[in-house]
Amino acid sequence: MRRTVIVGDIHGCFDELLELLEKVEIRPDDLLISVGDLVDRGPAPGEVVSFFRERPNSVALMGNHERKHVRGVFSYAQEITRLQLGDRYAETVEWMRTLPYYFENEHVRVVHAAMVPGIPLPEQREEILCGSTRGERELAALFPEGHWHDHYTDAKPVVFGHHVTGREPMIRDGRIFGLDTGACHGWNLTALCLPDFSVHSVAARADHWSIVMRQWQLPVLKTKPWHDFTWSKLAKSIEEFSSTSDASVRAWLEALREWAANLQSALPTLIAAAHRIAEELTEEEMRRHPAAKALFQARNGRLNETSLAVQCSTPRKTINLAATLGLTLDEPPR
Repeated sequence: MRRTVIVGDIHGCFDELLELLEKVEIRPDDLLISVGDLVDRGPAPGEVVSFFRERPNSVALMGNHERKHVRGVFSYAQEITRLQLGDRYAETVEWMRTLPYYFENEHVRVVHAAMVPGIPLPEQREEILCGSTRGERELAALFPEGHWHDHYTDAKPVVFGHHVTGREPMIRDGRIFGLDTGACHGWNLTALCLPDFSVHSVAARADHWSIVMRQWQLPVLKTKPWHDFTWSKLAKSIEEFSSTSDASVRAWLEALREWAANLQSALPTLIAAAHRIAEELTEEEMRRHPAAKALFQARNGRLNETSLAVQCSTPRKTINLAATLGLTLDEPPR
């Protein structure tokens, strides 16, 4: 008999997924369903995505984490996943756009986060189904005294993930199944098998999110647009991230701080170069010069560190102005 195997939030825990599917003895003709959140926080999101894309008879729902990538909403977890996927990232996001928000057949309903009882799945709001921040707010307003599943009275079972239930799944009345058992946090990965509604779990091999957060901190920092930060934002960001316990990250941030200080201290050199060039050019030549504003200020005696700082409000603008004046300033540390 063909079975339906529904797996809770995987979050890039590929080894645990393989172990769980081996434990349930999944067969090629079994229908495999992910409640969503294939990616973010774990060590191998690309492998998890590839598995669901390549295996026949597999369905992955749109989780709030997939939706963040689709909508370009980036927090630290999404920044890490983008680096983990590398060249495959854009194409993977296009695949994520195709994911359904729910699954339903004659035996079961599956959503990532929630549904409003009494409303057919095709009429549910996507934000509620996937558990986006907005959907969570709407759900809290609808059910201020408890949870949505407290009001679920249909005979057809409903299966979901999203909210970690602890090391064990939440099972109520044989109809309500919460399967997010915190695999990425070092707890368990859980599956529900139909038609017998048996529950199977495997222990996570590590607290993956804690490890991934540390491993990817420096690579993520290096991708930030430091060139385009204002000086105040740059200084504030360096200070914020310097609280890390990772010595290599602190060392890189200190090098970044020194780079920024060197750029700012180069203003007198830029002023001197602007005065020299202004003396050598005609007025018409200055108009055509890419540093025309600074050159005219220099000729008119109005170029000083205060006025030049307005033009050099970011590292990129400072480096670019220096280049137009024939000077080369350092790039940030790699």
